[in-house]
Amino acid sequence: MERRKTRVIRVGDKLIGGDNPISVQSMTNTITADVDSTVRQIKELEEAGCDIVRVAISDFDDAKAIGEIKKRISIPMIADIQYDYRLALKSIEYGIDGLRINPGNIGSLDKVKEIVKACKERDLSIRIGVNSGSIKKEFLEKYGGVNENSMVYSALEQVKLLESLDFHLIKISLKASNVPLTIKAYEKMSQVCDYPLHLGVTEAGPGMKGIIKSSVGIGTLLAKGIGDTIRISLTGNPVDEVKVGREILKSLHLLDEGIELISCPTCGRTKIDLIQIVKEAEKRLEGINKHITVAIMGCPVNGPGEAREADIGIAGGKGEGLIFRKGQIVKKVKEEDLLDELIKEIERL
Repeated sequence: MERRKTRVIRVGDKLIGGDNPISVQSMTNTITADVDSTVRQIKELEEAGCDIVRVAISDFDDAKAIGEIKKRISIPMIADIQYDYRLALKSIEYGIDGLRINPGNIGSLDKVKEIVKACKERDLSIRIGVNSGSIKKEFLEKYGGVNENSMVYSALEQVKLLESLDFHLIKISLKASNVPLTIKAYEKMSQVCDYPLHLGVTEAGPGMKGIIKSSVGIGTLLAKGIGDTIRISLTGNPVDEVKVGREILKSLHLLDEGIELISCPTCGRTKIDLIQIVKEAEKRLEGINKHITVAIMGCPVNGPGEAREADIGIAGGKGEGLIFRKGQIVKKVKEEDLLDELIKEIERL
């Protein structure tokens, strides 16, 4: 798919926009001033494949913690600032890699100028974020309530403020918990400016519900070539956000990394414990860093035939199964040995 061409900005050692890889972001849910807890969670996010992490800066203790946290992590860190421009300046002073603020919420123009000056000196970018619940009243009245127009033009007001100060290291987010609205807002923004876009469905919810809403909204936009960085917003462990984000990118072939596992839904023809085999396979394949497709299928009907494009796979039988490679049968093994033999064959590839 052809991606929308956007400007390129930098967050730490990550380039966002243009033809650069789409980054997966998350946000810690620890108290940032609790350095050990925050670092521990960021390390877990790093291990899951997080590219950029955001932390809440609620007071000066949070800001002061930035320097020590950065010494102990390997990915860029963004400070999430609400209202107090002094927290933005302190975060910059302590070495943050980027800011998430809305200039209009900071206060006077002089305060915004101070932030912009500090960001320019360190080549730091600013993400402007407009949620469906934070649209200014004047835009709600002008465009008839919460819709893609009121969201987009509310964000563009913030953009123009930064541009008036000759600042252009900007990325934009337009999040709503309503998936169709989110899609419309990002589509419209992609037509009126070329700043990189940070995709997300805000307050998507817990577990399966949040995963589905995020996958539909973000996946639809990515399939249209829209989006330069993503964050899945789930109520729970932020590590899950990263895993879901990476799987969305993999499903669209926007991330060619690690093993892609495909498996059939099972039916009456399935004579092996396929569900348990797949669960165990997920765990054992997670640590293998090979860019291959592995298929685990319930029977010979949808085994080598339907999964012929897989690099390697299993097709179950009654108490036994076939190991196949590119649609060609390699060997027949007992059910209890299927997974071990599959791993051996993968390691030989």
